[in-house]
Amino acid sequence: MERYYQPELECMPREEMIQLQNQRLKQQVRHVWEDVPYYRKKMEARGLTPEDIQSIDDLHKLPFLSKDDLREAYPYGLLGRPLKDCVRIQSTSGTTGKRVVAFYTQKDIDLWEECCARAIVAAGGTDEDVCQVSYGYGLFTGGPGLNGGSHKVGCLTIPTSSGNTDRQIMFITDLQATILCCTPSYAAYLGERMKEMGMGPDDIPLKAGIFGAEAWSEEMRRDIEKTMGIKAYDIYGLTELSGPGVSFECSAQQGMHINEDHFIAEIIDPDTGEVLPEGEQGELVFTSIDKEAFPLLRYRTRDICVLTREKCPCGRTHVRMRKPRGRSDDMLIIRGVNVFPSQIETVLLNNGYAANYQIIVDRKDNTDTFDVHVEMTPEMFTDNLSEVSAMQKKLVDDLRSMLGIKAAVTLVAPKTIARSEGKAVRVVDRRKL
Repeated sequence: MERYYQPELECMPREEMIQLQNQRLKQQVRHVWEDVPYYRKKMEARGLTPEDIQSIDDLHKLPFLSKDDLREAYPYGLLGRPLKDCVRIQSTSGTTGKRVVAFYTQKDIDLWEECCARAIVAAGGTDEDVCQVSYGYGLFTGGPGLNGGSHKVGCLTIPTSSGNTDRQIMFITDLQATILCCTPSYAAYLGERMKEMGMGPDDIPLKAGIFGAEAWSEEMRRDIEKTMGIKAYDIYGLTELSGPGVSFECSAQQGMHINEDHFIAEIIDPDTGEVLPEGEQGELVFTSIDKEAFPLLRYRTRDICVLTREKCPCGRTHVRMRKPRGRSDDMLIIRGVNVFPSQIETVLLNNGYAANYQIIVDRKDNTDTFDVHVEMTPEMFTDNLSEVSAMQKKLVDDLRSMLGIKAAVTLVAPKTIARSEGKAVRVVDRRKL
């Protein structure tokens, strides 16, 4: 039998949901008009006032927001509440070292945690469960979001964060954890380590996993499920909108239900910005209709996917999004972290290298590998191994500082990396996602 955390909202008839969205959208547009001068200017540039937005049918009139806007407005330009009303920030990496900083009032956090609670209950979670949260904590939204959702459901919550794999397995077995929350690649690694320790599905108390923050294939899902003897659920979110819990899978696993009482989704043509009919593939755009501190309207996610309103066997009425099929920009997600080639370019240029480099991403033993090949300039070229080693170490450290994860750096001789007359092939992604 399907369980719901907030059945009156998750199963709300479409007509009632539209009324709720209309009301909240009008209030939100008024809020950003009065409290976010940056967005008000964008509306004024289009000749719009709040009176022009009376329902979700008028949503297409509003201007988009993009990562460029977040960078330009950093840190406080999109803040919708006085700082004294804000109780937390979360953050993710930006394209040039500036980070996306999202602000939260206590109400924002409560609503976010409710969205995560819905995902946990959809995965079978109750107050009888033990939920191990192995996403990173701190600025990354994964840990705090699922931690709060677990508390709302009433699970015993184990806030292990990521890493220290043998200790993770000890807690899973000793405390009889039934739900695991982490990135899919880390879940796969945990499963492999358990197998090495001689543990089979019958030895593992877990029944479900809630995995997100990076792309993963159906093959990877089946492998994790087989190794651990669990059902693996997908979850989606962005720091800009709150974090994980914007959408989540139910037991039917036919797409992720978007929490439509908080977020309105559109699919647009990434080149023209035109709204596409339901069922067509395009770029996903979100409007948050009740966030107070960081109220983004028509935010372009750059994720390419499809929406469907076909009836779901689980009984939820919220629109579903298919697993994103790629991105309309050059961002990579490596081990759950956003990585832009422009960030790597910035580090190289700051260290005196030319922008001749190649990023090679692969997946080995269910974990992303991340290699950067960099050409030395003729002036710095040397075959002195100790000098090359020192130069590589400096780049490894600077890239880790910029990106938040470690890359393996290989320095190569000048003119080694193939040139292109067209667009340079900066990224070689060998992962089969």
